[in-house]
Amino acid sequence: MTEPAQPRRARHLMDPNAPRPVRDHASENKSLTRVQRWVMSALAVTTIFHLVMGLIIAALFLDNPRPGAQVGLCLIAGAFGVIAIAVAFVIHGKKPLTPWLLVGLIPSAVGIYLINR
Repeated sequence: MTEPAQPRRARHLMDPNAPRPVRDHASENKSLTRVQRWVMSALAVTTIFHLVMGLIIAALFLDNPRPGAQVGLCLIAGAFGVIAIAVAFVIHGKKPLTPWLLVGLIPSAVGIYLINR
């Protein structure tokens, strides 16, 4: 004979024969922390590099600059560029003294080139 079909359980009820999978909170927190670090470092670097570009543009458009004022602004921009790279490394928990700090000087070098051409 045919067996009666088992009644279908409502999905919103707990089924003791099919428990929910156990969530690994440690790995979820690790991945969330990793994403937060990347987002924070991206925000910090882009914000500081906007400041760097603003200083370089200000140096280019100074009216009647005193001797060295334009180069001085570009050097300050270079210092902020180096700080931006160091901040990114610190956010990721790495040592801030690295050859990558030279990348922060690139906008400053371009600014000095544009001033002296």
